[in-house]
Formats: sequence, C-alpha cells, structure tokens
Amino acid sequence: MRDEKSKNMNFMDISDAEKKQLKERITNSIYTFIMRRSRIKFGIGIAVASIAVIISIGIFNDSMFKTPTLEDFTSTLESDDIESLKNVKLLLGDNQNIEITDDNTIITYSNSGEKVTIGNSKSVYQESSKNKKIVYNTLIVPYGKRSEIELSDGSKVWLNSGSKLVFPASFIGDKREVYLEGEGVFEVAHNKKQPFVVRAANHEIEVLGTVFNVSSYPEDSLIEVALKDGIVQINPIHKAKLKSNKNIIIKPGELAICNKETGGIQTKKVDIEKYFSWREGIFIFKNDDLFTIMKKISKYYNVSIIIKNKDLANQEFSGLLDIKDSVESVLNTIKETTEFEYQIKEENKIIIN
Repeated sequence: MRDEKSKNMNFMDISDAEKKQLKERITNSIYTFIMRRSRIKFGIGIAVASIAVIISIGIFNDSMFKTPTLEDFTSTLESDDIESLKNVKLLLGDNQNIEITDDNTIITYSNSGEKVTIGNSKSVYQESSKNKKIVYNTLIVPYGKRSEIELSDGSKVWLNSGSKLVFPASFIGDKREVYLEGEGVFEVAHNKKQPFVVRAANHEIEVLGTVFNVSSYPEDSLIEVALKDGIVQINPIHKAKLKSNKNIIIKPGELAICNKETGGIQTKKVDIEKYFSWREGIFIFKNDDLFTIMKKISKYYNVSIIIKNKDLANQEFSGLLDIKDSVESVLNTIKETTEFEYQIKEENKIIIN
C-alpha cells in the first residue's frame, strides 16, 4: 500500500516543513557522494605519485651504481691539445695530473691498480674503483716522445709519438678494454677468461694473449693493425653506421687495413719488424719511397714536410733511422744516400728541394 501511495504522491501537497527536510536530505546525499569520489581520486593520486617516486628512486639508484663503460668515459673525455704538450702526462681518475719529464721512463701499475710506479723512484696512489665503478686513467704522449706502461693485468703497451691511451686502473668484468688514439704496440698477458680489447675509432681489436701494433691517429682515414704473434680478431662496431660489418681474423706477419668510415678491412703479408721497431727508437725502411718516409717523420716530430720535386718524392730508400735524435739529424742521415737540400722555413715547416 505504501508503494502505491508513493507512486501516486502529489508533491504539490507537501508542507513547507517537509519540503525543507527533503531538500536537506538531498543536499546531504549529494555532498556525501562528492566526498566519496574525492577520496577515491585522492587515494589514486597518492598511489600514482608513490609509484612515480619509487620508479624515480629506482632509476636514480640504477644510474648511481651502474658501471660506466669505456665508451661512456671516452665520449665525455676532454680533448687535450697534444701539440702543446712538452712531456708525457698521466691523468689519474682522482684528478691527479702527473707530468713525466724523464725520457724512457716506464710506468708500472700494481695488480690492484692502486699503486702506480713511475721510473725507479716515484710512486703515487689512487683508488682503483669508486662505489664499485671502474676508475679510468689516461696516458698522453706528446710529439717527439715515446712511453712504456705496464697495466694492472701485466700487459705492456708502448705508445708512439702523439698518442693517447685510456685504460682502467684495474680490470673489472668479463673483458679488459682500453681505448687508443695514435699508435701503440701491445704485448698482452694471456687470460682466456678475460679477453683483451683495444677500441680504436669504429673498430675493436680482440685478443687473448699476443703482440700486435695498432695505428689509429685521428687525422688518418685508416686504422692499421700489424700482428707479430698470436691471433687477433678485428670487429667493426657501431655497425648501423658502417657499410661493412664483417669480422676479420689476422695471423702473424699480416697487416690489416681498416677503413674508419665504411668498416671495410683488407689484409696483406708484410715485413712485420718495421711496424714494431719504433718502440726501440728506430724506423726501418725497405724500398720505401721518400714521400712515405717523410710522412712518417712528419707525424713523429709533428712538423710539416713538403717535397717540391715529384721524382725525388718517388725515389726509394732503405735503411735505419734513429728517431731518438732531432728531425734535422734524421734528414741529414737520409741525405747521405739521397741527394736533396732542405730548408726550415718556420718552426714546424720544412721544404725539401
């Protein structure tokens, strides 16, 4: 009966008091509904914000404790002006800059990488890792100088004039990676579980234990890898940018010529000793034309050498050159077998007539 009455109720017959009471009930119900929705939205907002904070903390922690790669480090490395350097410079990961003034000084790292011995008397110390992160060091060799370093794993590296080597104070992880600009001879300590990798421009040279030479000066379009002992595999990297991504294995007595831009690699048999003699302070030439010889001398001493006569530039020369002497002494040695005159026009420019 109550339902029937409700269906037939005439709202015009409700008294003013009843109307007021009904209005309050409707208003209260609407307010309660709104507050419930607000609390739900607020709760969702807090949950979303909390998730965002958690994710942010995770990303922050990941970036804080992520081990930096060699590529990460070299991409942020400041470009040192090698041309202005007078002496060999060693940059440690804790911002120690060590200038090495003595000639033929060997730099030796302890097994932990924390102790660095320079020559027979000087030693410096550093942290070999920070918060489990790799600490990278840099060795820079100016023009007209050479340097020898023994890394923490026992591998030896001879750096030629105008070169830079970036390497970890101690090797952490499943491989031993270094970065080279310029030219270096590597005598790698054997470790089958931890391959040794040299990164140079768009290529990497991977070995287990061997002796090889890498030449990769920034101004050159080619990388040359000469193998004296063992086996080396050369891998083009950043393959998406290169036209060729073919890996090449070379054997002792072979030279690999790698194109930095295309990734293409060619190999050939060579007289291997001429690629290693510079670490003893000697250039070996066998039937090399004067243009090639002067190009090598020019790079070592950082001088511009111009040959005016084309026939003279094509003339072949064989012999030994002692690069421990000045550039004038080297040119005078060549003059003993090849007739030419030279003039030093400026500090870094020589004209051959």
